[in-house]
Amino acid sequence: MDVGIVGQTDKPRVADLVDRLITVIRDAGAAPMVESVTASIVGPHRDDVARIDHADLDTCDLVVSLGGDGTFLHAAHGAGTTPIVGVNLGTVGFLNAITPEEATATVEAMIVDWRADALTVRERPRLRAETPDGSLPPAVNEVTVRGRRRGPGGRFDVAIAVDGDAYHTARVDGVVVATPTGSTAYNLSEGGPIVHPDCPGTIVTLQAAEPGMPSLVVHRDQTVSITVEAAPNVAAVSDGRRSESFDPPVTVDLRQDGPTLRIAGPDDSFFDGLDKLR
Repeated sequence: MDVGIVGQTDKPRVADLVDRLITVIRDAGAAPMVESVTASIVGPHRDDVARIDHADLDTCDLVVSLGGDGTFLHAAHGAGTTPIVGVNLGTVGFLNAITPEEATATVEAMIVDWRADALTVRERPRLRAETPDGSLPPAVNEVTVRGRRRGPGGRFDVAIAVDGDAYHTARVDGVVVATPTGSTAYNLSEGGPIVHPDCPGTIVTLQAAEPGMPSLVVHRDQTVSITVEAAPNVAAVSDGRRSESFDPPVTVDLRQDGPTLRIAGPDDSFFDGLDKLR
């Protein structure tokens, strides 16, 4: 069994956690595979630990993410359908259910469960954006279609349709299309609704729209089309990390698709997690 490790290298506790996890994984008879950037902070095991490129994390049987939600999303973009367990070193940590104190014992127990084909995994959808130039990596949280900057000089006109039916036409700073998992992230900061992660929906939230329109939740099987006829430059951004720029006129089609995100570990109460937003 191969266990990938991805850490937020600027967090003070990560180096120690990585070294302790390497020891625990080996003692459990599995093989630790440290993501190449994370390997730069490895201490005692620096010379004898196996390293793995981020793009190859999907070859592991389990991936451990050490950091905040941003680190988890980074791991998810390389892990494909490999289960990920998140150790929370951030402030909110909706995707990270494990505390640093629980990390080594939890990973050890997961190795045992994986061998017994009893690993607890929750599946979440991803969102794919398709443009004339290609397709962005599927997003866990959201895809944003936005101008070169917020406010004057970056605003543009959009026409939004759902399965070909017109929803709204407006001048905007951008449009956020989110999964239920991402409803508590950028969508929420832009005034969008909180949606339970088990809800089979996709959320559409306009940024500073004129005329305004409330957010819309559509069925997960529906396609949201965002058409931009004219603008100096527009980009589609997946989870705030990967982007594709293009010159209008262009239509970006968004739908839930791609490899399912698989989250390993205990299923914390969604409503308990909302306390982190206060």
